[in-house]
Amino acid sequence: MMGFNSNTLMAQQQLPYGNMDQWITRIIKESLLIGGNTKTIYAIGPTSTIKGDIAYTNKGGSPWATSDVMAKVKGITKTNCSVFPEKRGNGYCARLETRIEKVKVLGLINLKVLAAGSVFVGSVHEPIKSTDNPDKILNVGIPFTSRPKELKYDYCVKLSGQPNRIKATGFGSIKTVSGMDKPIVALMLQKRWEDKAGNIYAKRVGTMVVEYSKSTGGWVNGATYKILYGDIRNNPSYDARTMGLLNGRDYTVNSKGRITPIREVAWADENEKPTHLCLQFASSNGGAYIGSPGNVLWIDNVMFNY
Repeated sequence: MMGFNSNTLMAQQQLPYGNMDQWITRIIKESLLIGGNTKTIYAIGPTSTIKGDIAYTNKGGSPWATSDVMAKVKGITKTNCSVFPEKRGNGYCARLETRIEKVKVLGLINLKVLAAGSVFVGSVHEPIKSTDNPDKILNVGIPFTSRPKELKYDYCVKLSGQPNRIKATGFGSIKTVSGMDKPIVALMLQKRWEDKAGNIYAKRVGTMVVEYSKSTGGWVNGATYKILYGDIRNNPSYDARTMGLLNGRDYTVNSKGRITPIREVAWADENEKPTHLCLQFASSNGGAYIGSPGNVLWIDNVMFNY
């Protein structure tokens, strides 16, 4: 699991690579069985190019991972691209899209898989070897011991305009899921510990979640959101669906090198110090394979206020 110097972060306020100006370009040839196309996917880190189906690990001290990943399932190499660098002013921003990834097997069988664009702090276990449990391929969160007051970033939203979402796993027919798809930003500060058996537990120290239900029509610069500390269930802004404890939904790697669920079991004291930061930006809020194609979230200049 990656970390960075909290004192440096407090002085400069911005998360490492949070200005979204540096990107790694990955050029990967997919398997002939699914067309053999050469695809380009992206990671946030020191500007460079990686050619070949090489498993990615975070570079240059970047805390960021994305939903642009490479899978090797039963010998078939496949990529997903739903996060893109996009020119903005003199630099770049991140464009997160919800889109349908189409796969043609042997030129005959068409599979359609919905992929939301996601950027988060942590890492991905590449190459992905199974699609059975998408959450298990993510190493969620980074070591972090500070207590910022607010999360601040620039953003732009374009919604699909669809009243409902779809679920497309690539297997079976595409299903309708009721409810409008919304881009989401979620921050959780946790105090984690590990027992002798290697189980990971956590208390929730800080929480900030926002969903966007309208297109912005342009950039909103310097949007600032307060981080709520301690047990927030009596706070008027508390939403159990998005802010409740995540007992076993997310995964990390324990001291034995084993992928294990994070059992978030309690709310921390309001003055408790965290050990880890979880932060995710996503173009859809419904979880794996669920969303509305056409939803887009742009983000830039991610930082903390103290």
